[in-house]
Amino acid sequence: MKVKEVAELTGISVRTLHHYDEIGLLSPGRRSESGYREYSDVDLETLQQILFFRELGFPLKKIKDVLNSPSFDRKEALILQRTMLLEKRSRLDQMIHLVEKTIQHAEGEIHMSNEEKFEGFDFRHNPYEKEARERWGDKAVDQSNAKLAGMSEEEQKAMGEKMNAIYRELAALRQESPASEEAQAAIKEWYDFLNSNFGSYSLDAFKGLGQMYVADERFTKNIDKFGKGLAQFMCEAMGVFADRIR
Repeated sequence: MKVKEVAELTGISVRTLHHYDEIGLLSPGRRSESGYREYSDVDLETLQQILFFRELGFPLKKIKDVLNSPSFDRKEALILQRTMLLEKRSRLDQMIHLVEKTIQHAEGEIHMSNEEKFEGFDFRHNPYEKEARERWGDKAVDQSNAKLAGMSEEEQKAMGEKMNAIYRELAALRQESPASEEAQAAIKEWYDFLNSNFGSYSLDAFKGLGQMYVADERFTKNIDKFGKGLAQFMCEAMGVFADRIR
């Protein structure tokens, strides 16, 4: 399909498609003899992925990083996108309901207590737990939560310090190849740490977790506090580790 046909099919402007090409986000696999861009079915699948991520608020640079990752898996991404979109829909439904009640309160039709005015806002839950249950099942998450609940404050602090030490070690290596001996030794330490403290991680689950580090900007933001680009580096190193061990 030519660029104009893709624009008509998707509702995206020709200018936007040209921009995606220019920044290397979506470059058509071929061009016609006259030099026009021609999009294949594979290109259209990639465009669909881009639009899903855009709907979830991902910046173009982050989308490019995710799609270019050697460990990127389209089905894995679709599962994560579905989970995040369902979560987004649920939260929007809560906000709409709260706004409607607030309008009724402002017009004197109902009375809202202070508690009711903020019933749609809940920042106390773990934002990653839903994704974890979707990917690895209730058993793994419940085991992890139970173990944490049974630890003393000192034990939790020691575990946190160990985790931060591994992050710092990996951050110091992030300019190296994710497949290097040093990087793989450090990522094995991360694999062993997760299995010792958060239940049993299969190689597929470990690789999937790495993909989430770059697919979910919440993970990326927290991990990259130890060094810009660390989340991407860990994602690639975890993919290499999982593929080598199989």
